[in-house]
Parts: sequence; structure tokens; C-alpha cells
Amino acid sequence: MELVVIGLLGGLITGISPCILPVLPVIFLTGGAQSARFDSDGTGEAAPASRWRPYLVVAGLMTSFTLVTLLGSLLLGALGLPQDVLRWAGIAVLVLIGVGLLVPRFERVLEKPFQRLARRSEVQNRGSGFGVGLALGTVFVPCAGPVLAAIIVAGSTGRIDAGTVALTVSFAVGVAVPLLFFALAGRGLVERIRAFRKRERGLRIAAGVAMLALAVGLVFDVPQLLQRAVPDYTAGVQRELTDNPDARRALDLGGLVTEENKDLGRCTNGASELESCGTAPGIRGIEAWLNTPDGTGIDLADLRGDVLLIDFWAYSCINCQRSIPHVVAWDAAYRDAGLRVIGVHSPEYAFEKDAANVAAGARDFGIEYPVALDNSLATWTNYRNRYWPAHYLIDAEGTVRHIAFGEGNYAATEKLIRELLTDADPSAALPAPTDVADAAPDGQRTRETFLGSAKDVNYGGLGGYRAGDGEYSLPDEQPDDSFALDGTWRIETQYATPAGDGGGGIRLRFHAEEVRMVLAGEGEVRVRLDGGKVQTLRVTGTPRSYAVAERTDAGTRVLDVSVSAGVEVYSFTFG
Repeated sequence: MELVVIGLLGGLITGISPCILPVLPVIFLTGGAQSARFDSDGTGEAAPASRWRPYLVVAGLMTSFTLVTLLGSLLLGALGLPQDVLRWAGIAVLVLIGVGLLVPRFERVLEKPFQRLARRSEVQNRGSGFGVGLALGTVFVPCAGPVLAAIIVAGSTGRIDAGTVALTVSFAVGVAVPLLFFALAGRGLVERIRAFRKRERGLRIAAGVAMLALAVGLVFDVPQLLQRAVPDYTAGVQRELTDNPDARRALDLGGLVTEENKDLGRCTNGASELESCGTAPGIRGIEAWLNTPDGTGIDLADLRGDVLLIDFWAYSCINCQRSIPHVVAWDAAYRDAGLRVIGVHSPEYAFEKDAANVAAGARDFGIEYPVALDNSLATWTNYRNRYWPAHYLIDAEGTVRHIAFGEGNYAATEKLIRELLTDADPSAALPAPTDVADAAPDGQRTRETFLGSAKDVNYGGLGGYRAGDGEYSLPDEQPDDSFALDGTWRIETQYATPAGDGGGGIRLRFHAEEVRMVLAGEGEVRVRLDGGKVQTLRVTGTPRSYAVAERTDAGTRVLDVSVSAGVEVYSFTFG
């Protein structure tokens, strides 16, 4: 019931947020206006109309939204397709329906398969609208808030249970309520204004134009520009909903509860005292192991008697990069006293699934403890995890005693490690506490910025940003916390690379004390901070993180980057 309430409220908030503004004209015209009763031939008699159309448009949206959110990543992964296939398919359907609205005979052909969803007498004039809703639900999926983010992670990991379905369906219902209200308001407005009631054909044309405009806008990322221009007036309400212990327990752990992991919810994130949170779930679904004899796997049951620290990480994650020195120091200091550290590498990027890339990253960080390659996120899901990094501290009896999500809290975690080691062996001689500085930044910081088309973030340049070859130029005024491209670039799913022999440029406006770039390929990258001295980086081999600016002053900084041909740029990360 808790998940249902959180999902419903989260959906209601999302349904009135800026991210739904681009679809409102389509909902108003295709879901509302088309279900109105129009005057026929000046006789004053009402023409036949599908009174169920608003409900069926919204029902179609809810159906495709739910299925794509829960099953889209699994289906695309199984077929080996990029994650934006469904978006492009939805845009294509919007174009077809838009043309159908302009050409009624074509529309009847499109919606014929869905006419059984409403009584024939109700759809003989303008169709049920269910197909319109299906297309809208597909392009509506990227509209994400904290609740939907938890649902998407659950769907992508393939562990969909009753709790996940309840959260998803209740979220969809919450989103549907304001959309249905808007559609019904559109119908009421048309029926109350006599001038509209005589212009059924004109409103159909307007609906078709709105549908085509939405499709074209999606191609050129206009909704993204609109969302950047309109302040998120629901952000505060979202925080009120999710920033409390009950909501964090439900969303941070995704509601993916099994008999094996159900007691993890007893742990408080970053608690200063030891807690008891049930037997540690097993490590499962591991593709390969690093730093073990002959690559053999590890069973937690074989480590009873030792204190365990399980660290979820990804080698290109800057938050993990700042956390790992603490974990490495704990491993070195307390291994002889009975601490066993296991790193569970749970990838976000496709290239992070490559064992050689992970092994290189582990060597760079000085990791000597065992590392499990959790490429299918099976162990990530089994621990109901949602964060990079995340630390799970397990006592000698196999009970989870402490959980810490994200950076920081290192002194408290080390204090509890020492307590558990003493409990396990009171005679153990412990070394002095480690002394690794906490590199987590304070204050405002630009969010991690991806350049691949599958998840581009913070683009502030001119025009759209989409897969394929394209010409880009720097804007006269670029927003803070954004990047822009200059020259000819090829945008791939995971990265961007110059398409011409002369290379390409990037301008980054950011807030951070440290900037790193995830780069791969062969070539050079030249960076200049605030017009100062040029720094040249030699890039070679598989993707890894390169430091490009460190310990800058406060305020907005500008980084100009020149990328030679042959270099792949995956992301900017900030510290």
C-alpha cells in the first residue's frame, strides 16, 4: 500500500510538471476536442462522437507507458537494439496518426484494430483514440522523476515483481488523472463555444498539425529545450514526497523485495551505530571474477567468521573514484585483522561490461581485493541497491550491520568496521585508523554529463542533438552547466567523436572543483580553462577517465576542448 500511495502521488506530481507540457496540445485536441458533439450541416443536430475517446486516449498512454517502462529495456537488450529505438518508433507512429487526422480515410485504417475497445456506435465517426494514446505513452516515457527513476531501474534489471508492478501502475494512474482532466476540459470547452461546434474539420486539422508538430519537436529535442526554459515548479513537491525515511526505503531499494533480501530495509542509510538487517543476500549472476585464484567465484557462506565489506562501484563513475581510495585503504589496513572486501562492479555504460576495461580500471585504482563483474545487475538487484557507490558491511555471522549509499560517511563506516573486527576476535590487534582525505566536493556541482545519444545530458548548443553525423556550432550565449559542440561530429549511442579529419571542439560551462573526461580511441585532446594555458592529453586504448581540470575556483568556469579525429568522448564527470 505504501508503494501504491507513493506511486500515485509521484504520478500526480509528474502529471502537472513541465515535462508534460509538449503533449498537452495533443491531449487537448485529439483526446478532448475530437470527442465533442459537433453541429452537423447547420441543422443543430449533434454529429456522432466517441464519448469514450478521452478515456481511451489516456488508457492507451497508460498502457504503453507501463509496458515500455517495465519491459522496454529488457526487450531491447535481448534483441541487441539501442535504447532509443522505441522513441523513434513512437515518433513514426505520431507522424502516421497526424497524417490520419488530416486524411480521415487514412485514420480509419489506422484505428480499425482498436475499434473493439469501444462500442461500434461510439467510434464510427472518429475512432477510439487508443492508438493515439499508445504512441503518446511511448514518447512520454523519458519524463522521469524520483519515483519513475526507481521503476526504470527495476525494469532494466529484469526483477519485476508485484511491488514493482504496483508502483508502476499507480504511477501511471497518477499521471493519467491530470491528463484526463485536461482532455475532458478540452471537450467541454469545444461544446460550450458555438463557434468551435461548427468547425469539426478545422479542429481535426489542428489536431493533426499538433501531432506532427510534436513529432518534429521530438526529433529536434524541442521538449528538452522547453523543459530547460521552464523552471521545474514541482521539484519542491517531489522532494517533500521522496525525502523521508519511508519513501527512501521504498524507492532507494526499489520495492524489489524477496525472502532473501526483505530485511535490508531495517538498515538506515549511513547510520552511526551498528544495526541488524538480516542475512546478507548472495552474490549471484556474476559473469567473471577478478583478483581471485584462476578466476574462481566466491560464496559468502565460505567467508563466515570474517567481517565483509561489499562495495558496489563502476570504474568510470567519479563518485566511485573518490570513494575507492578509502576502500583500498581499509582493505590494506584490516585484511590481516579479518576484513574481506569484495567489489561488485555494476556497469552503467556498455563499455563497462568489458572485463579488460574493468581490470585496467582496478589496476589504476590499486584494487587488489576480489572484484565480481555483475554485468546483468543480478547482485545489484539482489541487494536492492540503487547507488554508485554503496557499501554493505556484514559481520562474522553473515548479518548485514551497516549500509552507506553515496560518498562520504567514511569515518563512521571505518569505526563500525573496527567494532565488528573486535567483536569477531577480541584479541585482534587493530592498526591505527586510516587517514585518507575525503575528496567529496561541497556546494554547487554540475551533474555528470553524457555525450552519447542514448542518454545525452546538459546539451546547451544550437539546434538538436541526435545520433548520426551533423554540423554543430557554438551559441553566442550558452547556459551554465552545459556543453556545446563545434564542427562536424558523429554522435553514437555511447559517445561522440569528430567526423572530420580536422577534429572538433567542445565548450563546457561548469561548477566544480575537478573535471574529468571519459575518453577512448587514439589521438590528442587539448583543454584550456578560462582562456589560460593549453594542456594536452594523449588518449590511447579503451575508455578510461582523464583529469582535465583540478581544484578550480568557485563560480562558473569555462573549459574549451579541442578533440582530434579518432578520439571518442563519452562523458564529463565533476568533483
